[in-house]
Amino acid sequence: MPPILPLIGLALGAGALLLAGGARARDGDLIRPLPAETGDLSAYRWEKRPVVIFGASAEDPDVRRQIEMLLAVRSGLRDRDIVVLTDTDPKALGRLRTGLALDGFAVLLVGKDGGVKLREDHPVTPDRLFALIDRMPMRQREMTE
Repeated sequence: MPPILPLIGLALGAGALLLAGGARARDGDLIRPLPAETGDLSAYRWEKRPVVIFGASAEDPDVRRQIEMLLAVRSGLRDRDIVVLTDTDPKALGRLRTGLALDGFAVLLVGKDGGVKLREDHPVTPDRLFALIDRMPMRQREMTE
């Protein structure tokens, strides 16, 4: 797949995901709300695999379910260099949300190369994410190093 970074700039709208009582501080390195002024994901290229979650609000049941599933496998996220980014404010009109014509819930997996590896309109199990990532050539090299 072509890299998404150059295609649409990967601008994310504002959207803080805070589950009911908020994400724990120790999860701050795994789950990151992005401010509206965030222009792109270039800071993650070659270093992290962003999982980007879009929703109508932080209270969206699919958003909550996706985050809960991912928080249950924190070590797997860390092992695979995954960072979870959230956009739960459609009114902010984030450039990525707008460029992808997203309406409602969506999950994207972006590879370290900047390409979109997965796009779904329903929550994705960690097993599915991990299996997809573990088949990637870059991840195969990481596992042998």
